[in-house]
Amino acid sequence: MTLLEGWGRYPRQEARLLLPLSAGQCAQRLRDAGADGPLIARGLGRAYGDSALAQQVMAMQQLDQFISFDPETGLVRCAAGVSLDTMLRVFVPRGWFLPVTPGTRFVTVGGAIASDVHGKNHHVDGTFGTHVRELDLLLGNGERVTVSPTAHPELFHATCGGMGLTGVILAATVQLKRVQSSDVIETTIKAPNLDSALAAFEQHGASTYSVAWIDCLARGASLGRSLLMLGEHAPAGELAAPSKGALPVPFDLPAGLLNRASVQAFNTLYYHRILRQRSTRRVPYTPFFYPLDALSGWNRLYGKAGFVQYQFALPRQAGAAGMRAVLAAIADSGRGSFLAVLKAFGAANANHLSFPVEGYTLALDFKVEPAVFALLDHLDRIVLDHGGRLYLAKDARMSIETFRRGYPRWQEFEQVRARWHAHGHFASTQSRRLGLL
Repeated sequence: MTLLEGWGRYPRQEARLLLPLSAGQCAQRLRDAGADGPLIARGLGRAYGDSALAQQVMAMQQLDQFISFDPETGLVRCAAGVSLDTMLRVFVPRGWFLPVTPGTRFVTVGGAIASDVHGKNHHVDGTFGTHVRELDLLLGNGERVTVSPTAHPELFHATCGGMGLTGVILAATVQLKRVQSSDVIETTIKAPNLDSALAAFEQHGASTYSVAWIDCLARGASLGRSLLMLGEHAPAGELAAPSKGALPVPFDLPAGLLNRASVQAFNTLYYHRILRQRSTRRVPYTPFFYPLDALSGWNRLYGKAGFVQYQFALPRQAGAAGMRAVLAAIADSGRGSFLAVLKAFGAANANHLSFPVEGYTLALDFKVEPAVFALLDHLDRIVLDHGGRLYLAKDARMSIETFRRGYPRWQEFEQVRARWHAHGHFASTQSRRLGLL
């Protein structure tokens, strides 16, 4: 047995780890595991909570081969265990970039599809699944099927964002984006409060990339003060792969270092380090897209008990009021997050459990301690009252009720799973907690 954990390091679970080296071995491991109950596939372990934990886990990292690439169109076909980091190292020097990327490049293609990850360009380009042309899926009965938006579309839309609960993703064909440089033109805008931050998102809705750091402990007239970062791929320049260097976090920091005073001091210094109302610079793409990847093992900053990331989305019409209520509750609690990220979302897609809804999303980190769970329960009620939902790839503790209210298509999702032999074969600790079969 192996002790596994998500990136938040909460919860932890003993698991029987299956290590296939090929698609054929995946099918064999699935057959062998059947008598011992369902399993879940796992990539690089960057889901924060328990969506890739189970009593039996199939680790997919060894399925990391490229199958084909068309240099004229940018279509790449690869096994599901290929990481986004590897994709960037191979294809950025050739003038191709990921169509959508989350805040870390250490995610597998299979994981990106299962979570239907979004990035700083969702309002323009949608989720990762939008750019998947087809994928190969290993079903619970051992059959391998190819699905796409036109071939078995119900299974495709259940798999993209389905958290690995429809089957094991074996391979995928993804459309890359052509770029002329590996640099990004970054513009930073200071927003003195939440209303001005949301107005800036609307004003710059044509920008390809947009994201804001938000001070979640600011109060009064400064509630929601933010630094909005806009980005565009540079029109010309060097095409370079990401640098390999990352500073290690060699040990777990004492949990007491993260408290209201330290987070408030950090947030104040971080906001005021930007002196001008608007500034522009040219930067390599790694610090723009992946600032936390510069610290190897940054999850250790929260101490041995770990942390939970709380990410929610609110529809546009309720965005300002809902965000204001959430930020006020956090500020009143004193349990602020120095990693608080605000993004704008475009239209929702057709996937059953895909997270984005047209509006806004906020992601926050809280160290694990007893009192924080009461705060998160309170935030759940605010989010639900404003028509929002929580992100499954970040979740470690939401209730069945919160899940079902946030994802009203969950029964349709379960019906697709039943028709395609998933029940009894694929389950995670998260799916059990959320009442999925």
